[in-house]
Amino acid sequence: MIGKAAATTLKRPRSWRLRLAVIGLCALGVLVIYVTNQLLTERFTETTRNRADLRLTLFGGALSSEMERNSIVPQLLARDPELIIALRSKDYTLSTARLLSFVDEIGAASLMLLDTEGRAVAATDRNRLGGNHRTEPYYVDALRSSGTGFNVSPRAEGGFAFSFSRKIEDTGTTLGVIVVQVDLQKLERNWAGVTAATMVTNSEGIIVLSTEPQWRGLNEEQALQRTPAPTAIERALRSAQDWTAIPADTYVQGEAVLRREALVQWKGWRIVSFTRYSSVRERVNAILALEVMGFAILLAGLFWLSSRKAASRLVLFQRESAELRALNQRLQREIAEREKVEKTLEVAEQTLAQSSKLAALGEMSAAVSHELNQPLAAMKTYLAGARLLLTRKRPDEALSSFQRIDDLIERMGAITRQLKSYARKGSEAFEPVDTRAAVSSALSMMEPQLKTRRVDITRTLPDEPAMILGDRLRLEQVIINLLRNALDATKSVSDPTIDVLVAVGDTVILTVRDNGDGIEDLDALFEPFYTTKQPGDGVGLGLAISSGIVNDLGGRLTARNGANGGAVFEVRLPILQPDVKAAE
Repeated sequence: MIGKAAATTLKRPRSWRLRLAVIGLCALGVLVIYVTNQLLTERFTETTRNRADLRLTLFGGALSSEMERNSIVPQLLARDPELIIALRSKDYTLSTARLLSFVDEIGAASLMLLDTEGRAVAATDRNRLGGNHRTEPYYVDALRSSGTGFNVSPRAEGGFAFSFSRKIEDTGTTLGVIVVQVDLQKLERNWAGVTAATMVTNSEGIIVLSTEPQWRGLNEEQALQRTPAPTAIERALRSAQDWTAIPADTYVQGEAVLRREALVQWKGWRIVSFTRYSSVRERVNAILALEVMGFAILLAGLFWLSSRKAASRLVLFQRESAELRALNQRLQREIAEREKVEKTLEVAEQTLAQSSKLAALGEMSAAVSHELNQPLAAMKTYLAGARLLLTRKRPDEALSSFQRIDDLIERMGAITRQLKSYARKGSEAFEPVDTRAAVSSALSMMEPQLKTRRVDITRTLPDEPAMILGDRLRLEQVIINLLRNALDATKSVSDPTIDVLVAVGDTVILTVRDNGDGIEDLDALFEPFYTTKQPGDGVGLGLAISSGIVNDLGGRLTARNGANGGAVFEVRLPILQPDVKAAE
């Protein structure tokens, strides 16, 4: 009796210790899972917001680039000599073929030539030939304006048509109107499937582009009412079922989504995207499942320790091994998915850098067109003089005029070659680059913009080559970004001055200094989307992209305020050693 009582006394403390350990482990598991759910939900939600903002910036950049590219087309076509001759002679037999030869290269939806009566005398869409467009807004606005007009008009089959128009003049006489319709439906097709929904509103808040066709022509409130959110009872039931639910910005097609908005650099347009939260819930639930599995394994371990039988220990050990292998496989899949996401993000960053470069190219296009107008006017004068000299039987003097025309054509070709070279994507393979040549090339590409401003630019370059190992196109992109920032910083200065210096020592040092207002926040200067410009003048990616490029080249981009005012940007790059050049 005494031995049995003693055995019972020994079993009770062990039983209570086991129960307390199980209860404590369960309480710890609930606490850890709750805290993990809160932290991971906030972290993954922030990541989703950042990706949505990046995606929205890419979409907005593509839209503004498409509109800016097409806005230049009417100005060029209005000077086409064959179209002017056709309008003067009223012989349009070759005009449609002429427009068809342009439409594929331009990438527009359609081109149409109207005479002074508003009749379509040539069009890439033959169904529109002969139609009268006298009362259309794009025709009326083009005749009233001396520049290029932009119109948005509803289409019979749904949606909107976007068109640029400009009147064609010759010697002060209005001959007709050229109309260019922009194909923005291709952008809608690219957006479809990326997010829950994407839409673009004009300055009046009307939806002109959308991945949801039934939204076009409405404002945002009306559009969301067409796909009503679930009732309060349904939302409460859904929150009870999914305890990782996130507070929704709004509902699209009955699903909670994140709403993000950005300004498009075109006519006050705005782009809005709605991103699903489902990916956040899936990722959080996956990690929570791993934690639950981990605590389950710990509980199994407690029960394994409480067992005294070898057979039970072996079974539990095998089960634990199988669970660990499954956990390892899941972790490996998670690692593979994260590596895939990192590669996708890297591609997106490269695409964003290229979009920034193309945006700068678009800003330079207006100044370049002014630069090309001068040799075109001179060529017209020389041609008239040559025609007169040939009429008077003086061919030798006419040849000199043709030689001048050839020189002007060479000058125009040099300008366009620089722009085409700058528009190319950089190469991943590095090669020896002379920093002096990159500075000269960047200043040459910026020359048309510099001529529009009275800026005193001082360039100080060493006599010897300043060689580095890198990508010349990407280095030129950094220099152009710094020059553009300097130009913007000196807009409010009466005597703007920009100094560009290249020095060679242990490293190659490129310095861009201006006499502007200086830098207010040096700590946030290189952060993405940080900018001091007015809305619509920039999104704050230029310096962030430039800093990334310099880091890829093995260097460092720094900024400071000058002692006498203004900002100083300094790029330090490793110099190309002679033994490295020999190996190359």
